[in-house]
Amino acid sequence: MKQPSKIKPPAGRLAVLLPGMGAVGTTTIAGVMLARIGLGEPVGSLTQCATIRLGKRTENRTPFIRDFLPIAKLDQLVFGGWDIFPDNAYEAAVHADVLDARRHLEPIEAELSQVKPMKGVFYPEYVKRLNGTHIKEGSSKADMVEQLRQDIRTFMKDNRCDRAVAVWCGSTEVYGPPTAVHDTIAAFEEGLKNSDPAISNSQLYGWACMKEKVAYANGSPNLSVDFPAAYALAKEMGVPLAGKDFKTGQTLMKTILAPGMKARMLGVKGWFSTNILGNRDGEVLDDPGSFKSKEVTKLGVLDYILQPDKYPQLYGDLYHKVRINYYPPRGDAKEGWDNIDLFGWLGYPMQIKLDFLCRDSILAAPIVLDLALLLDLAQRAELSGIQEWLSFYFKSPTTAPDLYPEHDLFIQSMKLKNTMRWIMGETSITHLGHEYYD
Repeated sequence: MKQPSKIKPPAGRLAVLLPGMGAVGTTTIAGVMLARIGLGEPVGSLTQCATIRLGKRTENRTPFIRDFLPIAKLDQLVFGGWDIFPDNAYEAAVHADVLDARRHLEPIEAELSQVKPMKGVFYPEYVKRLNGTHIKEGSSKADMVEQLRQDIRTFMKDNRCDRAVAVWCGSTEVYGPPTAVHDTIAAFEEGLKNSDPAISNSQLYGWACMKEKVAYANGSPNLSVDFPAAYALAKEMGVPLAGKDFKTGQTLMKTILAPGMKARMLGVKGWFSTNILGNRDGEVLDDPGSFKSKEVTKLGVLDYILQPDKYPQLYGDLYHKVRINYYPPRGDAKEGWDNIDLFGWLGYPMQIKLDFLCRDSILAAPIVLDLALLLDLAQRAELSGIQEWLSFYFKSPTTAPDLYPEHDLFIQSMKLKNTMRWIMGETSITHLGHEYYD
């Protein structure tokens, strides 16, 4: 990437468009609204809570990222989006049952109720467990893209927004590898006209956003913008892209634990992972086709971190199994249980049992906020195409076609912050320690 010579200031109002205004989307919107009036803290958001070291340790320069980077303030954000159900954000949040109604929804009920979803694009063959009632009608997928583009233009005009970003918060689609229609812009455009079955719902949103020069992040394992035609269009339109699949519960733990085991050269024989959750995401993932999409992103993590081809004696026989089970009583309070069989000195076996009783949308919401703010920064800094420095937030980070993704959370964190320093003309931190004050 070419270092930005000038970054446009974050003036005016920023539209944050969310395809999918269910549990994750409404939890994000409500959290920002509460933070703006001092009734909640955006815990988990690096842009709001984290500091960044600049220069040598003796300089004692550690500003908050929100003060260091020229990012939009929370009161500049205007939320909108699409959904296949007509509930406004307040109604959808009540239905999702993530946030306490009395403490966190009633104080902002009037404002939250004003966020009403635009009709969604929905071809049910890609999400088989949902039956949308608030959906667009069109003559072709090309027509659907044009309707989405018009939605963006209308929303920005009606809400007096100066620019926009989009973060996919919708459901996981059935697994489908890229085909010839995904190879070039021309092929994809022809596929839209012909309503090619390889073009899914989420790809229509991604294409429409890029056509409107709206930066786009893919929070699901869908093949949303993760194909050559999308990369080419992003470059042509000067649009930043990031993805895919928010790194929240069980996979977050893997990207913390696995690097530690590899750093100590401890062997791993097996890693069994199972999840139970009862929200809409769990219902969708109960379909084998949608689960396949999620399985692919979750299974790839350990291979890239542990590098069994380089350390066959430690990780060459690793058995990795992932399961997701829909369990309605649990709602959004997902539980991820891991059994890890490892071995150490002289091959003696050990075990780790991990039970993470997490809250799926609570972990995802700060990711949505950070991605919206950092993609807006990238767009104003004229950084287009794949933004690999945002890999920190994803299970299956999108990279250039000839690169493997980096999954180690700590390497991702270093890359994220060093890119922030680079954008602002500061020196990267290497931790070489050649001198005591370095």
